Amino acid sequence: MKLQNWWFTTLLGSKDPISPPLQKNIRADIVIVGAGAAGISAAYSLMKKGLKIVILEKNIFGGNTSGKSAGFLTPDSELELGQLIRRYGLKGAADVWSVATNGVKMMVDRIHEHNISCDLQMQDSLFLGNGKSGWKDIKSEMEARKAMGFAQTLYTKDQLKSVIGTDQYSGGVRYSETYGVDALLYCQGMKEVLLQHGVEIYESTEVVEINDHVVKTDLGSVSSNDIIFCADKLNPSLTHFSKNVFHAETFLTVSEPLSEAMIKEMFPIGKFQCWDSDLVYTYYRLLGDNRLLLGGGNMRTTYSVNDITSGHVIEDVIKGFKKKFPMLKNLEFIQYWPGRIDTTRDMMPTIVKDISKPWLHFVLGCVGLPWATFCGDFAARHAYDDKACNDHYYYEYFKADRHFFLPLGMEKIIGKPLVFAINNGWAKYYQVNSKESTHKINHYWK
Repeated sequence: MKLQNWWFTTLLGSKDPISPPLQKNIRADIVIVGAGAAGISAAYSLMKKGLKIVILEKNIFGGNTSGKSAGFLTPDSELELGQLIRRYGLKGAADVWSVATNGVKMMVDRIHEHNISCDLQMQDSLFLGNGKSGWKDIKSEMEARKAMGFAQTLYTKDQLKSVIGTDQYSGGVRYSETYGVDALLYCQGMKEVLLQHGVEIYESTEVVEINDHVVKTDLGSVSSNDIIFCADKLNPSLTHFSKNVFHAETFLTVSEPLSEAMIKEMFPIGKFQCWDSDLVYTYYRLLGDNRLLLGGGNMRTTYSVNDITSGHVIEDVIKGFKKKFPMLKNLEFIQYWPGRIDTTRDMMPTIVKDISKPWLHFVLGCVGLPWATFCGDFAARHAYDDKACNDHYYYEYFKADRHFFLPLGMEKIIGKPLVFAINNGWAKYYQVNSKESTHKINHYWK
């Protein structure tokens, strides 16, 4: 396999030029740092307000986390709906779940409205259980969705054979209104939309310093009324909030195209986007040209301090996948790539204003394109006209100093990866938010 991001391969031959870097000192009403899903959404929210908007991106549009993702447009992230209900109760879970459902709708609506060619695939989601514990997770998710009034279908191990070509899962739950997308092409398409609406874009432009209302780059600067950071992997010199984020690593690979016979055997009644119940889960879906996109990793690499690029990790994922689908034993995977996913200790986003400098806004740790899309829009709306917004309660859900099982100070004793791994596991399987937090959130509603 070749170490190369398939989404970058899909850009080959593109006519869209890279925007030149910033090489002067300019003025803006709002400057957005980062052009992934969150930064793009922030700019889109503001582009018709008559403002001078500037975007600074150190790579190209979508060139970092967004453009390396699997492109699953689903409300699910690292936490299933049942886990959100345990943490927040039905009302709180509905609030948090609507972040991602609205994010999905925002992205799909924008793709349709602007006719963006980005391999948008309508694919039902299929959450699959591994073993007895996996079946328990599937039933829990089914009950959670029923409690929320959602539509879904439960499959036992025997029933599952009619929808997916393996008997290696203990059951599954299926639901609709989910999609797959080439996220890098989406970001590039949105770049054209923003340019057409007068947004100034500077790529290959890394922010190296903040000085009050001014963001500085190597060759220029932007002074602005408000600054919205939607960048991943922020340098600690830019903000102390960077300490709240960890970068978990995952791997993706893409295959040669599957034949129609192979597809029919793997997905007898239609194509699904799938993931399993393991803590470090395996996930897969078919692309528009019938290539199989497969992702996963292991505990060691997920929380590793250093980037790992060895193909052995994804080869193990492929090996495990082919055990479940032996009819694909001869399928060749042609490219693979690693990527760092920004996450917080409890796998929920962080959206904050700097108390000492309220013109600084930060969107951090958004796991999943829909989450990032909603959060970017939220930060932009509140930066532009906070008083006109009626959803301030999300600041309480996503504040930086919310409760975590282990505090950041434990990093000095056991290290950052272990602190985040333990907190992630606690949030996923045990955490229940305090009554005090619930009271504060309810207060926002009154």
